[in-house]
Amino acid sequence: MSLTTRAAVLTAMGAARPYADSRPLAIETVDLAPPGPGEVQVAIKAAGLCHSDLSVINGDRPRPLPMALGHEAAGVVEALGEGVTDLEIGDHVVMVFMPSCGHCAPCAEGRPALCEPGAAANGRGELLGGGRRIFREGAPVNHHLGCSAFADRAVVSRRSLVKIDPELTFKEAALFGCAVLTGVGAAVNTAGVRAGQSVVVVGLGGVGLASVLGALACGASPVIAVDLNADKLALARTLGPVQTVNAGDPDAVDQVRALTNGGADVAIEMAGSVRALETTWKMTRRGGLTVTAGLPPPDAALPVNVVSLVGEERTLKGSYIGTCVPSRDIPRYVALYRQGRLPVDRLMSGAIPLSDINAGFDRLHAGEVARLVVTF
Repeated sequence: MSLTTRAAVLTAMGAARPYADSRPLAIETVDLAPPGPGEVQVAIKAAGLCHSDLSVINGDRPRPLPMALGHEAAGVVEALGEGVTDLEIGDHVVMVFMPSCGHCAPCAEGRPALCEPGAAANGRGELLGGGRRIFREGAPVNHHLGCSAFADRAVVSRRSLVKIDPELTFKEAALFGCAVLTGVGAAVNTAGVRAGQSVVVVGLGGVGLASVLGALACGASPVIAVDLNADKLALARTLGPVQTVNAGDPDAVDQVRALTNGGADVAIEMAGSVRALETTWKMTRRGGLTVTAGLPPPDAALPVNVVSLVGEERTLKGSYIGTCVPSRDIPRYVALYRQGRLPVDRLMSGAIPLSDINAGFDRLHAGEVARLVVTF
């Protein structure tokens, strides 16, 4: 028997700002089918507002509509579908926005972030097992990245969940599903930052700040944070021994190159724009590594000087979900947080009710916040 639940549903992309007035996300009562084989029903307790949600709202990353948004969340297991034997009702879980089948070539290589069936299901707005579990007046509503977490409850694939320590607060736990996996993972896994290496991070949203934390946890020195927003630069300096450069300074690249004796060993771009990536590339030393996890519009292209790429033995590398194995990395990152070595809680800008979600995305678009969390 299906249940009813509140969910934030997007029916059209490209709404005019401010979203508090145009209200692209409608809080609607929808029907939620029970979990099928290999699926789990979760009571959502906290869900973070991320640029990946914003890019669907503004049309930068088109998705099938209507769609119930939200992909960074934590909650409590309410019901188990057939075949789910490794979770129990009452378990605390974090959602992961790329389900992994465990059988395709990338999964077999230990790269679940590149799961082919998971990517295909996400692109269709379906769960990994196929189809949709959300309905509005009898018509199906698409799932956002297999999660649709801006809701009181959700049905997701078991492979979209990682069990967590129940002592972690839900507001903190939610961030581990996207901001921490992507940001910390870009430094730890994709870049493989080593102690003593110089690291620059360009773009200080929640994910970029998490990359700063990841670089610090790896023992990088110096760690340099770059952004246009003075408040975010100030926040970065509170995270540890971090130097900052305002991206709006005409000599920002020269400042970074001076601080790193010619360029950073590792430069990480998290702003999601080609211009930011070009700047990040210029901040990387000869023989260095430039990593990007920013997601500009699909038609964006990067002009690369091939002579520089070859003659300076430069590396440009993409990072999706921080090249993570979620079932391995989330517990590791939670352990680092509890040891005080990964202060993820400092990334939270506040909590809001679901009814304020449109205004919350205005604040995210304006760059006023690192991570806002909807609490239920």
